[in-house]
Amino acid sequence: MPRSCPCAPLRAARPLALIGPPLVPLLVSALVSTASAHAVLERKEAVPNAAYRGVVQIMHGCDGRPTTRVSVTIPEGVTGAKPMPKPGWTISTVKSAYARPYPSFHGTVSEGVTRITWTGGSLPDEQIDEFTFFARISDAFAPGATIYFPVEQDCTEGSYRWSDVPSEDGTAQALKAPAPAVRIVAARGTASPGTVSPGTAAQAPAAPAAKAGPIAIETPWLRATPGGAKVAGGYVTLRNTGTEPDRLTGAAIPQAGRSEIHSMTTEGGVMKMAPVEGGLALAPGASVALKPGGYHLMFLDLKDGLKAGETVSGTLTFERAGTVPVTFTVAPIGAQAPGTAAPAAAAPDAGGHQHHH
Repeated sequence: MPRSCPCAPLRAARPLALIGPPLVPLLVSALVSTASAHAVLERKEAVPNAAYRGVVQIMHGCDGRPTTRVSVTIPEGVTGAKPMPKPGWTISTVKSAYARPYPSFHGTVSEGVTRITWTGGSLPDEQIDEFTFFARISDAFAPGATIYFPVEQDCTEGSYRWSDVPSEDGTAQALKAPAPAVRIVAARGTASPGTVSPGTAAQAPAAPAAKAGPIAIETPWLRATPGGAKVAGGYVTLRNTGTEPDRLTGAAIPQAGRSEIHSMTTEGGVMKMAPVEGGLALAPGASVALKPGGYHLMFLDLKDGLKAGETVSGTLTFERAGTVPVTFTVAPIGAQAPGTAAPAAAAPDAGGHQHHH
């Protein structure tokens, strides 16, 4: 796709563009997906009145020059935006009043972050990286709508403004610098005319339960990974049916060079993930669910990607029960459980991990 020269004028990013069901959303979706977008959102669907984890993926620099600044505009109707810290980069935000109050998890809000900017780092042209924020999709959007998040990308020389959107009347056009888009879909279990059901994506059936002595191993699964990813999240429910404590100390799959067990906590409104030192305790009679937004397995140094719908043979290792073979099913990118598709409003989890997968 054409790239701007270092002297190219900067185009102003539109704060909000919305195209609803009457304006041929399927055509709009096709336009966005076929354009040569090199700043994209990993999660392309969201649910009204729910959380959304935005992961802006920067796919290249400016004519070989490294990227040093990434800025995303949070459109009207998307509230409570908070950036995820990124090693080597400094974060700044702009707060503005909303056009009207919106419901939130804690009452209503009338102002919030409308721009998030990462600066100070250096992303080489030949590498990709992700810039993550969390927000809430408000009741301003109904299934069938499309929201656009304009992105500015500056390099040591040159820049891009990923801010082009389809025309207001839905007319087809060539988008030279398309703004990352999110399509609003109905929550699972509801239907809405003109929307695509999340369940139409590739699905992986739940794996059968396994047993390691007194440890019941239920529903081990993985998330599919985007191209070039080096990290994958893994999940499983463990039940200690015995009278002695045990501890999950590790996991392995052939595609990964190593693995870690991680926890997720929220401190001061910031999501933090860290390795669980010494393994995950399993008390007698207790169960522990490793799931998105909580404890999870982190498979690192991936040699091969994981595709939705396939199964992966692996192992779980326990302090007392030893190493046990298990079969992981692979659910779509962003899925919240095996056998489901990927709602964009999923809770924060390993997908936004600081290992940049």
